[in-house]
Amino acid sequence: MTQEAFLHIVMPFKDKVFRLAKRLLVSREEAEDATQEILLKLWKNKKQIEDYKNVEAFSMTMTKNFCLDKLKSKHAQNLKIVHSNYQDGNISLQKQVELNDSVDWVGKIIEDLPEQQKIILQMRDVEQYEFAEISKMLDMNETAIRVALSRARKTIREKLTKTHNYGVR
Repeated sequence: MTQEAFLHIVMPFKDKVFRLAKRLLVSREEAEDATQEILLKLWKNKKQIEDYKNVEAFSMTMTKNFCLDKLKSKHAQNLKIVHSNYQDGNISLQKQVELNDSVDWVGKIIEDLPEQQKIILQMRDVEQYEFAEISKMLDMNETAIRVALSRARKTIREKLTKTHNYGVR
C-alpha cells in the first residue's frame, strides 16, 4: 500500500480517533499522543489493514484498547484534567457562566461513569455510530449497548438535575 493510499483510507476518521482518545484520557496532550501512536501502528501494519473490511472500526477498537491500557498503567496517574469551554458571543456573561458550569458538570459526570458506558456514550452520541457498528467494535450485543447507553444518559440526567436543583453534586 502506498503512502497516498494509506492516507486516503485513514485520514477521514483520524479526528474520530482523537475525540475518542480525548473522551477516555481527558487530557488533550495525552489524546494527541494516543492518536499519533494509533496512526503509527496503522502505518506499520499497513499491509495487514488492507485485509480488514472496516478499517475505521478496527482503528476505533485499537484506540479504545490503547487508551484503556494507558489508563490502567502507572502513567495514568499523571493525566491532566482539561475541560472544553463553551463560548458564544451572542449571550450574556451570566448565561455563558451558567452554560460553562453545566458543560463542566456534564464532563465531570461523564468522567465518573463506568468505562464501558463512557465509551458507548462517546461512540453513539458524539461520534454518531450506529448500534450495529458499536456492537462490532466493542464485541457486545446491541441490546446490551442500548441498556448501557440508557443507563449512562439516565445517570447524567439525574446528576445534572440534582446539581441544578440543589447546587451540589
